[in-house]
Amino acid sequence: MNTLGNNYNLRRLTKLAISAGSICLALAFGFSLTGGVALAAPSAVTASKPASASNFAVLSAAPDALGAVTLTGSTVNGDVGSSGPMASVVQTGSTITGAVIAPVSAQVLADFNRAYDALALVPCDETLTGTLAGITLAPGVYCFDAAATLTGVLTLKGPANGIWIFKVGTSGTGALTGTNFSVVMAGGGQPCNVTWWVAQAATLTDSNFVGTILAGAAITITRGTFYGDAFAKAAVTMTGTTLTGCAGGKGNGGGSKCNQGVGNGSENCDPGNSNQGDENRSNDEKGGTPGDPGRKGGNSQVRHALPSIE
Repeated sequence: MNTLGNNYNLRRLTKLAISAGSICLALAFGFSLTGGVALAAPSAVTASKPASASNFAVLSAAPDALGAVTLTGSTVNGDVGSSGPMASVVQTGSTITGAVIAPVSAQVLADFNRAYDALALVPCDETLTGTLAGITLAPGVYCFDAAATLTGVLTLKGPANGIWIFKVGTSGTGALTGTNFSVVMAGGGQPCNVTWWVAQAATLTDSNFVGTILAGAAITITRGTFYGDAFAKAAVTMTGTTLTGCAGGKGNGGGSKCNQGVGNGSENCDPGNSNQGDENRSNDEKGGTPGDPGRKGGNSQVRHALPSIE
């Protein structure tokens, strides 16, 4: 497992252009809240940002090998990683469709921490207050000075290449709490172009959440659904939840255990119905079981709002 873990270079972090030593975030965003709708206005945001977030859907990146992932009555569509030993990933009545990697490599942890620290430096376009219920937001960088307690329905409206970054606790402390909170994408906006940076813990209850969380403390998800990735500097606990990661789990280009299926683009995987004449290499021919096709449209359709370094 260590060999596989060492090959996981947190890849899917965003529409942020990366150069050696720094990552420039070039977002043409700026807005004002008018009638509950954030209207885009021309401006530019530049920030330094790290590389690589792997194909993990869930990652407990606690220091000192103290990572822990606990799943109870839950489903994770994607890979699960922990800085702790294999025993730190506990499943009770749960399903993981991807790989379980524990402990993950030191490089994975370093890349996660670089990404987390760099997001903290991204300047805010708008400071928010309240529950966000009934609000529609265009792409941009939105911040809460302290804790965010969210409920109701938040609509994120923008084009397919729009990016939303939410930062909770920009004053230094602040947790994200969502109860009966739903995030709805509109206008072509993509769930994996939404990122939530949280200074402390993130707790979601009975929520239909969209976006990837990078939390400075534990992530706890109870019931509801989660479309995105859950990355934490402490434990990740899920109960009665279905989480679908942005990498699409197995079959979407993460390590050696992939079978890409038809139409998923070039990912260095064995195509699902390639008819190579070798039943050991392709598993949906000669009466075998079809390979996991991955997410419709291939990885180019599922970009994640964090940086990526190949």
